[in-house]
Amino acid sequence: MLDRLVAAAAAAALRLPPPRTRRVTVNREIALRVRDGVILRTDHYAPDLPAAPTVLIRTPYGRSGPMRLLGRVAAEQGFHMVIQSCRGTGGSAGRFEPFVHERDDGLDTLDWLRRQPWWTGVFGMFGASYQGFVQWALAADAGPQLRAMVAVATASTTRDSTYAGESFALDTVLTWAELLQAQTVPWLARQWELKRGQPRLTAALSHLPLVEADRVATGVTVPFFQEWLRHHTPQADYWRSRVFDDRLHLVQAPVAMVSGWHDIFLPAQLRDYQALRATGARPRLVIGPWTHGSPGLFVAALREGLSWLGTHLRDDPADAERVAAAPEASGAQGEAPVRVHVGGAGGGWRDLPDWPPPADAVRWYLHPGATLSTSEPVPSPPDGFWYDPADPTPSLGGPLLVAQRAGPFDNRPVEARPDVLTWTSEPLTDAVEAVGPVRAEVHLRSELTYLDVFVRLCDVDERGRSWNVCDGLVRIDPQRFPADRAGTVAVPVEMWPTAHRFAPGHRLRLQISGGAHPRYARNPGTGEPLGEAITLRGGFREIMHDPDHPSAVVLPIVHSASQPSPS
Repeated sequence: MLDRLVAAAAAAALRLPPPRTRRVTVNREIALRVRDGVILRTDHYAPDLPAAPTVLIRTPYGRSGPMRLLGRVAAEQGFHMVIQSCRGTGGSAGRFEPFVHERDDGLDTLDWLRRQPWWTGVFGMFGASYQGFVQWALAADAGPQLRAMVAVATASTTRDSTYAGESFALDTVLTWAELLQAQTVPWLARQWELKRGQPRLTAALSHLPLVEADRVATGVTVPFFQEWLRHHTPQADYWRSRVFDDRLHLVQAPVAMVSGWHDIFLPAQLRDYQALRATGARPRLVIGPWTHGSPGLFVAALREGLSWLGTHLRDDPADAERVAAAPEASGAQGEAPVRVHVGGAGGGWRDLPDWPPPADAVRWYLHPGATLSTSEPVPSPPDGFWYDPADPTPSLGGPLLVAQRAGPFDNRPVEARPDVLTWTSEPLTDAVEAVGPVRAEVHLRSELTYLDVFVRLCDVDERGRSWNVCDGLVRIDPQRFPADRAGTVAVPVEMWPTAHRFAPGHRLRLQISGGAHPRYARNPGTGEPLGEAITLRGGFREIMHDPDHPSAVVLPIVHSASQPSPS
């Protein structure tokens, strides 16, 4: 009774369509045996409805709490909800090895579903983050019975996100390792650690060598953390069987993608979108002002996902009536395939026919006097700074795993540091709207051949507050980026995509620094292996911005954006 009341309250708060039934039978702790004998614990939420389709969620985060609520809410919407703990998590047997067993375990679970008396012959999948990776692991082999997917803040491959710019996403990986390990400790011990501010994790993020950081954070050695430190080069065979982007062309099911502009997997997820479009598919894409794991993302994903699943898993005229009764629920038939939220003053939601929309690539060049302008660069001496990995430039906001620390922040505390250079435009007379991919081209000289370049675009408001919009980092070594005869290196920096409106009176600002720690592992400056480096070597570097070295940020400027649509 309590679960039903909580589900009803949640559905009302989320403004979901009216339930198809309030009668749901729950069968917990089903022992589902896969091909190698491992038992995967599975819960089934069965609606009291004939011919209800199935939705599968496979998760390493347990089946209680939010997943329990989700199971009942979605079952009341008319789906057989099957929620399964990945092996080695949530009571399932075996050892959790990220991405290794998800295809086979998913296929064995699908075989089990086909043998159930309530199986109708069609199913969909839903989930965020790792719950999305397991969808991609199964999708290409699921056959025509897979009729819909809802991939939230996720991608078919994590390799590029783990080693963004060929650095190492230290905060994301170590925080995730600590989160998974925390699920194995008593509840009270976990609450005490959170109340103390997670001092062990904080210490681990600053610890060297990194090969010891997992034990500092969790008290144990985490096998996958060790493996990711060892197999970090682009040529590493380790990742070939742990990514699924090479099989996207085999996926037949319609896919809905939901993400946020400050999500850790956004660039990889948009590459998935482009890959599906290249096959002729028409995925649904929604990107909002959200961070990874934020409540807003959860609400949007649930509304969008249930609507998408209902549309593609059943052909019931009653669904149209239910959607019409709750017009706030997005994803209804007839909507534009792409819906994005444009940030900044005067922004709002935009409906687009595709991603990215048509835009002009406009270069904003670095100029002397810390000025950013669309004018061609002029002869000028470089600007320089000293980067010390013993006192690394800190990260502030942006795409992070923990929602409370992610997203836009006032960057003035970081910009006040001597190891951060900024270039700022004059106040805008007209609004500038950037929607699409963003990149920077940085020309530099450095006394070290091993270094990082971090570039961030900010929106400076009338009060002087500098709000981060998007950013990117590239790790430089002499093999990937050989210097020319003058010692200059040209560095292309892929930044996070964006949709942002810089209002009249605001200014654009570009930051360049030598890192963003602990979001990215600091570059020790020595070329030592990622996990073993302990020697820290600081060095001076110069950012060049003359006509022969036109450092710039390239923005996708939209001149005739569609009118904002209701949120």
